[in-house]
Amino acid sequence: MQFVIIGAGRVGLRTARVLREEGHDVTVIEADPTIAERGREAGFDVIEGDGSRESVLESATVDDADAVGALTGDLNVNFAACLIGKHHGCRTVMRIDEDYREGIYQQYADEVDEVVYPERLGAIGAKNALLGGSLTAIADVAQNLQILRITITEESPIRGYTLSEVALPSESRILAFGKGEEPMGIPLPDNSIETGDSLAVLADFSELAAVRQLLVGEKPSTTVAAGGA
Repeated sequence: MQFVIIGAGRVGLRTARVLREEGHDVTVIEADPTIAERGREAGFDVIEGDGSRESVLESATVDDADAVGALTGDLNVNFAACLIGKHHGCRTVMRIDEDYREGIYQQYADEVDEVVYPERLGAIGAKNALLGGSLTAIADVAQNLQILRITITEESPIRGYTLSEVALPSESRILAFGKGEEPMGIPLPDNSIETGDSLAVLADFSELAAVRQLLVGEKPSTTVAAGGA
């Protein structure tokens, strides 16, 4: 696949490296000449220019791209680049930094295919590594929802029940269920929950403590801080 990444900073260049390592073609756009040169030294095709300008995106062959990743630290540049990418038929991913709140997210979420929070995603990984246990945060959704993966242990309060018997808090949902080592799939009401099974749960930050208590109990090693950071 072919990708255009706007921004050769920390987030943009790391994303470009991952895509390249997986065999994809990547073109990077960067307005700062010094940062652009670092991208070239890393072996990327870098176009110097403002990624919010259509002429610059066209020089990066946006017409042939499958997706545009607008990953600069400038929200206005990112949004404009995504609108142009969408006009050219690309999937669009826009970076929003951690300090933007729910209202900003809602303002832009309908205009792009996906909004990402690199700082929050990094915090999730660090938190999981620090806490360990049988409950792992997979990703944040919007500003108030988190997807969790739970491995059922002997101490789990729901062990021995069926999915239909699990009453989660009102804003939480079971998204997927996996039996033992099997891949997770569609959760069915009569699925029995046993040690080693896996659940994927969508939970509101305000309900994380209640979800934790219900699914994994109150062991210190499985504590998850509300807010996902």
